[in-house]
Amino acid sequence: MAGTLTRALLLALLLAMLLGVATATGESPGITLPAGFRIEQFAGGFGAPRFMTLDPTGTLLVSTPRQGRVVALPDTDADGRADAVLTVAADLDLPHGLVFRDSWLYVAETGRVRRFRYDPTTRRGHDPTVVVQNLPPRGGHWTRTLAFGPDGRLYVSVGSSCNLCREGDRRRAAIVRYEAGGAGEHLLATGLRNAVGLAFHPSTGELWATVNERDWRGDDQPPDYLTVVKNGAFYGWPECFAWRGKVVVDPEFRGSAEVCQRMTLPTVELQAHSAPLGLAFYTGRQFPPEYRGSLFVAYHGSWNRSVPTGYKVVRVPFGGDGRPSGPVQDFATGWLQGGHVGGRPVGLQVGADGALFLSTDDAIFRISYRAP
Repeated sequence: MAGTLTRALLLALLLAMLLGVATATGESPGITLPAGFRIEQFAGGFGAPRFMTLDPTGTLLVSTPRQGRVVALPDTDADGRADAVLTVAADLDLPHGLVFRDSWLYVAETGRVRRFRYDPTTRRGHDPTVVVQNLPPRGGHWTRTLAFGPDGRLYVSVGSSCNLCREGDRRRAAIVRYEAGGAGEHLLATGLRNAVGLAFHPSTGELWATVNERDWRGDDQPPDYLTVVKNGAFYGWPECFAWRGKVVVDPEFRGSAEVCQRMTLPTVELQAHSAPLGLAFYTGRQFPPEYRGSLFVAYHGSWNRSVPTGYKVVRVPFGGDGRPSGPVQDFATGWLQGGHVGGRPVGLQVGADGALFLSTDDAIFRISYRAP
């Protein structure tokens, strides 16, 4: 009997590889990836994780906004699972974005940015200092995301306070730039309803963002999008939106056609209500060569669409010119099956060993590759 079961299992695995997919192991059954890839739970049970970064030694750090913490997840024995959950910083106000700069850990709370002296031995943050003290807090979109550019400046995304309205603070629905110490506030780009994910292209140095567009305009309009963020550009919200490469003045909001003339169209339109959040350019060496330089994007999934969409991780191939070289491709799917949602992807982070970490609403997963 044991021999029969073993042969059956081997045949099932062989069939999966021939079909070009790999079934997830661990705590994520039913997730489908390209052949040679596997997904396993790395950590869980410590709150709802959001965005991630690596400390100077390669240890994964994760924000948990509802718990007001940033935690470290060391894997000292390199077995693909976290050995412990260590509190790096606590008593924070909805921490979300994380980034390291010159051994400082920068943490984006909903109304400010603080930095901590970080000890990689104890994995603790010390001596918190407020860098940006007066960001518009909370609102309909309360997350704040951080990225350091190749220019050494700090970039902060601030979502809108509402679905559709005129904001009193111009830093809402925008990306704001600061010097590393918090001085020199500059409004980089506006009209970005909720730019959740930020990432700089490793070669061109251009800033890319995932943007969640307005709700209640139907199942397919307006599209969410992925875009290069240009200095001084206006991306339409709330006056207008993109649709199949054209500018559409929002008829219900009664947007201004004159204002919409200066709208910058997004680089890649995505299925409406996919809710793209985290993104990461693949800079590792573990994945096959065709994946290197690709942009991975986590779709959190729809909540107000008649037919659910999203709930997956996609790959956008990039060419040597720093631009998408092909259509958006499914990479990790299966969290949505038969109308049932088994998980909601959130953040992405390339690990020190070239694996890809994925946070969902309740756990951290590690996606690795071994040639079949």
